[in-house]
This record gives sequence, structure tokens and C-alpha cells, in this order.
Amino acid sequence: MSVMLLKQATASTSVPRLLRTPAVTEFPAAVGEAGQVLFDQTIPRHLVHRAAVSEVFLTDLRVTDETTFQVGAQWPRDHSFYRLQSPERHDPMLLAETIRQAVLLIAHQVFEVPLDWKFVSLEKTCGVTAEGLETDGRPANILLSMTCHDVKRTKRGVTGMRVEIGCYRDGVRIGGGELRWSCVPPATYSRLRGGRDKEIADAGKPGVPVPGHLIGRERSRDVVLSPMLGGNTWQLRIDQTHAVLFDHPVDHVPGMVLMEAARQAALLTVGEPDALPVRCSFTFDRYVELDAPTIVTARTAAPVTRGSQGVQVVFEQESSTVATGLLDMMVVC
Repeated sequence: MSVMLLKQATASTSVPRLLRTPAVTEFPAAVGEAGQVLFDQTIPRHLVHRAAVSEVFLTDLRVTDETTFQVGAQWPRDHSFYRLQSPERHDPMLLAETIRQAVLLIAHQVFEVPLDWKFVSLEKTCGVTAEGLETDGRPANILLSMTCHDVKRTKRGVTGMRVEIGCYRDGVRIGGGELRWSCVPPATYSRLRGGRDKEIADAGKPGVPVPGHLIGRERSRDVVLSPMLGGNTWQLRIDQTHAVLFDHPVDHVPGMVLMEAARQAALLTVGEPDALPVRCSFTFDRYVELDAPTIVTARTAAPVTRGSQGVQVVFEQESSTVATGLLDMMVVC
């Protein structure tokens, strides 16, 4: 059953068991065939909060049971933004964006969260092997195995959960992650935002970019940091006209912009423009406003991944920490 038909199927009292596999608490090192998950076309863009069809990576959704799902995705051979200097590997940030889209998909399509409800990522972790990123002259078909925990329900519906994700390519696990999120109805969101959602703030003209060659970027518009005096400290550079990072108007800085800024800060810290963020872990404490300066500070930290260099990145706005990231950066020859 394709994702286009799944909404109608889940309107019944029980979630359909389309793909019968045993529930697991830990993902195995490998899986078999993708259980008829399809890679022929992308899903409807509104299900993953994207305006551009070209920015949709998901292709299908299959239900195993009430809390376990398989999601198909395809990573392009090249992308206008999520790309490395070398064509030999996919950008690891593709996994972070794929996880974001997959969580939105199951929220709307399976747990019936209304499309106008507002989401916030609270904690996000993802990691991928360098081998799993290797390109082979064709788009990469990706299978996400997703298990939901701590599902929060109210009279109005599901309001959040924690999702564990395993990432597979050609039947072999290449990475995974975890995302804890919550969501609220529009009226509640408007109260939380103090009315900031009613009119999109103007971030103004983007600041001077950090030299792109230092972070593996050919286009200055893809740089999301502006230099500041002092050590490893920069100002977040916001370009609301960027077609990928700001795919549609939003009233705060998207989480993927913060993750990219952390990646770029980590590259500057390790001094290797070709280093890969093979693992990253983020905590999002507050909404990051578009019209207030955001200070980005990085320092070395203990890595989780063997053979990598760890970097901690802290985002501050109005003297308060709004987000924190830990990244493992690896130089792969």
C-alpha cells in the first residue's frame, strides 16, 4: 500500500499491519529486502513541510505495527546545497534532513497530527559511516527503520514522542539517529510565540560570509556564518532568500540552519574543509529569532566516534543559550 492510500487506511480504529516483521528494540547490523518499500516517486511535499518538490527526499511509508515503520528515501547524486567538495561521497547532512522529513511523515500520515499544527525538535542525534556515504554513480536508495517511544497523547491527539531510527543502504546499516519532538495547535503556538508567528520578521541583509574555501563551500550564499573579532566565535548569517534553508517563509530560524551553522563552525575549528560530520547531537532549548543576532561559539570536545575530532558548538541569543551541538568530525582520505 503506498503512502497516498495510507491516510484512508489509518482512519480505522487500528493501524494496518502492512509489513509483518517482529518488533525490536535495537536495530540489527543488516536487514533483508526493503519490504516492498518503493523508490519510484516522492511523497506529497506538504507531508514534510516543503514547498519545493525537489527538496523532498522521501518516497514511501510502510507500517509494521502501531509504533514501528519503514520509510523509503532517495539521496540524489548531487544536490544544490547538501553536497561536499568531493563527488565521491554524499553529504552526511542528508541523513539529518531525511530524518526530519520522516518524522513529519509518520506524525501526519499515521498519528494523524493535523497539517497546521506546529512542530519543534527538542533533541536530535544522527550518525552515519563514511563508507555508507560513498557514491556509486547512481542515487542512493535509503531505508529508515523507525520505532516510536513515549508517545504523548491528549484529547486533541498526539503531541509528541521520541523516535529511534536505523538507516540502511542495500540492506546494510550505515547509520541511525534519534529525535524527540513535540507539537501544538496553531492557537497554542501563537501564544507561545507571543504573536511573532503573525508576521515574518525580516532578518535584514545577510552579513559578510566567512571565506567559503575554509568550509568547503563554492557559493558565498551557502555560508551561514559571519566572522567576528576574537577566537572561535561567529554570528549566524541568515539569508531568507536561500531556496533550500528557507524553502518557505518561517517565523524563526529552522533547526537545519542551526545544524549547518554548527557543521561550518566545526570545520573552521578543526581546520579541515573536507572533514565529515559523521555524528552530531543537538539540544534545542528555545526558538531562535530571525531579527536578533545569534552568536555561535565552538570549542574542541571529546568525540564519541573513534578516529574523529569532537567539537561543541553553542548558540546564544540575547545572552541566553538557545541551542547546543556536539559534532564528531572525521577526515577521510
